[in-house]
Amino acid sequence: MLLADIGTSYAKLMDTETGTYRLVAVRDLPADGRRADWATGHNGKRFGGRYVNELTALARGGAALIEEPSFTLLDCGSRDIKFVRYENGAVKDMGWNDECGASMGFTIELLQRYYQLDFGAMSVPPRSLPITCGVLGISAIFDAVVNGQSESEAVARFIKGIALNGYQFAGSPDTLYLSGGLCENPLFTGSFPCTVVCLGRWVLLEGLKVSIGMVTRDLL
Repeated sequence: MLLADIGTSYAKLMDTETGTYRLVAVRDLPADGRRADWATGHNGKRFGGRYVNELTALARGGAALIEEPSFTLLDCGSRDIKFVRYENGAVKDMGWNDECGASMGFTIELLQRYYQLDFGAMSVPPRSLPITCGVLGISAIFDAVVNGQSESEAVARFIKGIALNGYQFAGSPDTLYLSGGLCENPLFTGSFPCTVVCLGRWVLLEGLKVSIGMVTRDLL
């Protein structure tokens, strides 16, 4: 059986027979009509036989991976951001934002390639850029560069602004569990004003496993 979390830019795939995980660019997915057995994500309905809502998959995946009964989990994708908050083992709140989080992950990846930046070698800046979303934040970067800041400093301030937006959207918790490919970006994870625990790219796939009964746990 093939499980898939198919976002805007990347597809996360799991073969339940072999237990293997794969990361594939959405543009490289086969166009011959082959579909995952179960799918979630922005493009999940397009490529999946059966679909599970992204927030449901995120909540179930978080509860399966996190031992604490109370936690806040933020998922940062290419296109949007989502969060779920548990209290005493039950979902207390959740939210989805494709405006303040618009094209966040995609924009960060685009800037990294365009300016040829190594986020692992960059320091978290003391101040952030006042931005509202990934797309609109690009103009703030250009303005900062025109006013004398280096490209790397302007992008670092942009990333910190994006992180602060996500932190506030999730309710400003003391500890934040983070899901998504941006877990691999140390500049991004270091820009949050709280303790960050990175869970990686596969959280929604874990939620799919719960949804189809591969993991037995009373979650929702």
